[in-house]
Amino acid sequence: MTTYFVSRHPGARAWAAQEGIAVDALITHLDLAVIAPGDVVIGSLPVNLAAAVCERGGRYINLSLQLPPDLRGKELDAQQMRDCGACLEEYQIERVS
Repeated sequence: MTTYFVSRHPGARAWAAQEGIAVDALITHLDLAVIAPGDVVIGSLPVNLAAAVCERGGRYINLSLQLPPDLRGKELDAQQMRDCGACLEEYQIERVS
C-alpha cells in the first residue's frame, strides 16, 4: 500500500508536512497506472480522476478548503490554508453509466 500526496502547490505540501500527514510519495501528477488496490491518494483531483482511483481499488482523500473568491487562483501558504479550513475528507466516488 502506497500513500500519494498529489499537488503542485508548495503551500499544500508545507501544510501537509506541518500537519504531520504521512505520505510515501509527493507527486505533482497522478499516473493512474500505478494505483493498486489499497493505495491512498490525497489531493484535490478532478472528479473523473478521483473516480478512477476508486475504480482501481484505491482510497481518495480530498484536500478540502473553504476558499473565498479573492483567494481563488492565488498560491496559498500553509497558514492561509489553515485559515481557509484546510482538512482531509475521504470520498468514495463512482461513475454512473
